Amino acid sequence: MTSLKTLYPPIDPYFTGMLDVGDGHQLYYERCGMPGGKPAVFLHGGPGAGCSADHRRLFDPAIYDVLLFDQRGCGRSTPHGCLEANTTWDLVDDIERLRALVGAEQWLVFGGSWGSTLALAYAEAHPARVSALVVRGIFIATHTEARWYYQSGASLFFPDKWARFVAPIPAAERGDMIAAYHRLLTGDDRARQLEAARAWTLWEGETVTLLPDPAGAASYHDGHFAYAFARIENHYFFHDCWLEPDQLLRDAPRLCGIPGAIVQGRYDMPCPPHYAYALHQAWPEAAFHLIEGAGHAYSEPGILDQLVRATDRFARD
Repeated sequence: MTSLKTLYPPIDPYFTGMLDVGDGHQLYYERCGMPGGKPAVFLHGGPGAGCSADHRRLFDPAIYDVLLFDQRGCGRSTPHGCLEANTTWDLVDDIERLRALVGAEQWLVFGGSWGSTLALAYAEAHPARVSALVVRGIFIATHTEARWYYQSGASLFFPDKWARFVAPIPAAERGDMIAAYHRLLTGDDRARQLEAARAWTLWEGETVTLLPDPAGAASYHDGHFAYAFARIENHYFFHDCWLEPDQLLRDAPRLCGIPGAIVQGRYDMPCPPHYAYALHQAWPEAAFHLIEGAGHAYSEPGILDQLVRATDRFARD
């Protein structure tokens, strides 16, 4: 029986820097692995989550030269929690700036959850710059997906956690939870902002895995992290991620010729697998892996196995 692939050993960056992308934003970025190796870029989730040290370990460090960066307003990028000049298309432009910075004609693009949204938006805008595309926990940023997770759908499976999520919102405003949270997270009351940020963030932290993972959810309690995560994520979803309805599926033919892998948990509550399957139908070149016994998180064993197998496979191409 074939054993499951796991993360590569811990690795430190060989270079870190800050890139001025204009509009007052400074992006933290780091490069890991083999200098001058196969270029790759990692796009984190959220939006607003930032990168972690474990994200470096999804790639063979003897082959890949991986760039990871914290998207506008989150992680080590500044200003923290900033919503101005912070849209999907700003981030797509940032990816191109970073590609030019490292001097790569093409690179492998890897993104999970919101990172899959951003990866698809980038690849559809710049297909000639993408050597391969690995996406996980597919979110194509439709209004239906947002309502499933933040209004009615996932709430039916987590009634206890949903009760904590709606608690900061007056009953009369709960017909549109994204709009109600937007008012709190962009309001002037700092205490209510932080209360709302923690509730929004904890809802996600406690529903991303198939089985409870208290250790994994612990970081979602941190107020500094929650402030940027909730504000930026809500900001994007409130504005429909600056995408036209079904834009990413509509424009999927632009991915024609790009090799790829789609990895999806069967029991993914934030991002139901219907959308990953629809993407596969629109982009049949991509290998499609629907993982049994798995939710949304990249760290779940079956999902992680296929992600590392994908980066290993494209390392040989």
